[in-house]
Amino acid sequence: MQTVQAIERACPVLHSGPGCAQKLSDTIGSSGYLSPQIFPCTSINEKDVVFGGVKKLETTIENALKVIDADLFVVLTGCIPEIVGDDAAEVVSKFSNADKPVIYASTAGFKGNNYKGHEQVIDAIVTQYLKKSDEKEETLVNLWADVPYQDLFWLGNIRELENLLREIGLKPNTIFGYKRGLENIKKIPKAKFNLLVSPWVGLKNMVSMQKELDIPYLHYPVLPIGATETGKFLREVGKFANINQEKVEEVIKQHEDYFYYLISRYADLFLENRVINKQFSVVADAQYALSITKFLVNDLGLLPAKQFVTDDTPKEYREKIKQEFENLNYGIKAEVLFETDGFKIHNGIKSHDYHGYPLILGGYYEKEVTENLKGNFLNISWPFLDKVVFDNFYAGYTGGIRLIEDIYTVAVRRFN
Repeated sequence: MQTVQAIERACPVLHSGPGCAQKLSDTIGSSGYLSPQIFPCTSINEKDVVFGGVKKLETTIENALKVIDADLFVVLTGCIPEIVGDDAAEVVSKFSNADKPVIYASTAGFKGNNYKGHEQVIDAIVTQYLKKSDEKEETLVNLWADVPYQDLFWLGNIRELENLLREIGLKPNTIFGYKRGLENIKKIPKAKFNLLVSPWVGLKNMVSMQKELDIPYLHYPVLPIGATETGKFLREVGKFANINQEKVEEVIKQHEDYFYYLISRYADLFLENRVINKQFSVVADAQYALSITKFLVNDLGLLPAKQFVTDDTPKEYREKIKQEFENLNYGIKAEVLFETDGFKIHNGIKSHDYHGYPLILGGYYEKEVTENLKGNFLNISWPFLDKVVFDNFYAGYTGGIRLIEDIYTVAVRRFN
C-alpha cells in the first residue's frame, strides 16, 4: 500500500478484509492525496470465504474507476482471498481496456514482509504495464532507492540522490513523491540504465527489467552517507555511465571541501572524550545498518560493536551484505547479526561492553534498553515515535552532516 501511495495519483484497490488499510492510518505522514481511510476495498467477510470474492472485486474495481480521480489503479490481494484461491489476475484482465491502467500484485501478508511487497508492486508495473522501447535517452537513468514510508527519510534521500546525479551530468528518473507518477513510469523503458541504491531490496526488479525491457543496471549496495561513501558512489556511477572523470572529481571536491569545513569547526566536540561514544550498534534494515556503520567508521572514526539487520534479509543476499560490513576503512570489520527477534537483539546489546556510553541507532523499541545502559539513542528506523520528518534526509554529503547533527545533539544533551 505504501509503495503505491508514494506514486503520485496512484490508487491501491484492496481485495482484503476491512482492517488492512487501517494499519497505515496510525503512521506519520501517510495521508496526502489518497489517505488509507479511502482506499477502495472489497471488505470481504465469511460469506466471501465460502463462495469466493471475485465478483465483489470486479464491482469494487468498476466503482473505483468511476469515483476515484487517479491515474493508476493497483489491486493488492490480502491473506483471505489468497487462501481461498480468488483469481485476481483474471478479474483485472477484464479491465485491460479501461480508461486508466489497472494492474495487480499478489501481496498476502503470509508470503513475506513489506520489503518483498515493494518488489512485487514494482514487478507488477514492469510486467503488466511497461513495454520495451527502442528509443533510449543517453543521460536518462532510473533511480531506485528507499522503500517509501518504511523509511521515514525516503523522500529526502531520493531527492538528494537525484541532485547528486544531476551534478555529474545525468538525468535521474524516479517514480515516487512530488510531481512524479505515471508520466515518469512511462519514461522507465527509455532509460540508458537502472541505478539501484540498496543492499538487496529491488535487485529482483533490476534483473526483471534487464530481461523484459532490455535495461542494464548498476547495483550500488550502500546508501551513500557522508564524504567517503558518497565519493565512492559518484565515481562508480560516473564510470558506469562513461562520464568524464574530471567532471566527477570536480563535483566531489566541491562537496568535500564544504563537508570537511563543517567537520573541522566541531573537531573539538568529536575529540572530547566525555561526549563521544567509543562504540555503536545500529538496529535497522540492511540499508541503514550498513550505510550508517560505514559512515560512523569511515567518516567519524567510531568503532562498531555488533550490528543488527532486522528486515529478514533473504538468505541468498546475506553473505554479500556481510562482506560489505567487513569492507571498512583502516582494516576495521563489523560483526553483523541478521535477526528479527527483538528479545535477542536487546540481549545482544546488553551483553556487550561498549567501553563507555553506548551509542544505539535503531527503532523506538531500542530506546528503553539504551536508557537502561545510560547510553545515547537516536531513532533512525521503524518504528518512529519521537520525530516528524517531512523531507529531511541522511543521504549524500549534506545528509551526513544532518546525521552528525542528530547524533551529537543527543550526546551533548546529557551534559547540559
